[in-house]
Amino acid sequence: MKKIAVLTSGGDAPGMNAALRAVVRYALYKGLDVYGVERGYTGLINGDISRFNSRSVSDIINRGGTMLKTSRCPEFITEEGRRSAYETLSAYGITGLVVIGGDGSFRGANALASEFDVKVAGIPGTIDNDLNYTDYTLGFDTAVNTAVSAINNLRDTMGSHDRVSMLEVMGRGCGDIALYAGIAGGAEYVIIPEVPYDLDGICRDIKSSQKRGKTSNMIILAEGAGNKDEIVAQIKEKTGVSVKTTTLGHIQRGGSPTQFDRVLAARMAVKAVDLLCSEAESSLIGIRHNEITADPISVALAMPKRFDEELYSIAHILSL
Repeated sequence: MKKIAVLTSGGDAPGMNAALRAVVRYALYKGLDVYGVERGYTGLINGDISRFNSRSVSDIINRGGTMLKTSRCPEFITEEGRRSAYETLSAYGITGLVVIGGDGSFRGANALASEFDVKVAGIPGTIDNDLNYTDYTLGFDTAVNTAVSAINNLRDTMGSHDRVSMLEVMGRGCGDIALYAGIAGGAEYVIIPEVPYDLDGICRDIKSSQKRGKTSNMIILAEGAGNKDEIVAQIKEKTGVSVKTTTLGHIQRGGSPTQFDRVLAARMAVKAVDLLCSEAESSLIGIRHNEITADPISVALAMPKRFDEELYSIAHILSL
């Protein structure tokens, strides 16, 4: 392995730049030529690629988003699109590719590695923490901290006005942002896709807490767990209490990455480059029990969905 490329794909996440920086500088340390690909697989198909040096990634470790830009690329789903991508790599003599992205990006990487003579190492970059093979993904910790900061601010105003507040966070199929932020922010209720919610029970608790003199409550809702407007309407109908809603949206994707995400990015980047330089097959990099792991792509993507029932139980107990 003499030449490698790196790209970011899919939704952006804090920590992508930190991973990019670490990939480039560690690969240079290992004596490799390194190329950056702009706008993910779209750039790979179109040949938007340039050689990087150490200075190319200066002053990006603290920045959210991705300096390489990112995009979603329907063309890469086709064999013709992947062949064009491979031809770009071949033209530069590149035989190794680091892909920083999520599930869709990795499925594309798996197809590319299976069809052509390219070795791929994937680094998980997605705030949702929805990749089953790894305990944490890059950007998740930063997104949770953003949500916790919002909870803290909302508590100030809802306590002043004796209100119930609902904060909707990202998480269509995985409720980890809501769960972790709910515990860290001391929320009374956490509604996530993995567990059916008991709206009648929530309403009874709100009415009961009012009788005890507790006049404000915080509800954290993962976007994939239910429609916030419908839930709020039902709460008002059953309790007579108006609920003020806040949706964080893409605010969660931005911001300077936390130290956890920056260090995790460095550890995963080193593992990715080492894997490309080894005899190992194309793999996805992760972390389990604080150990950096590398699993064959097809194996990693087939791992069953995980859910921390103990952590959910803790969230419920501490909200009583």
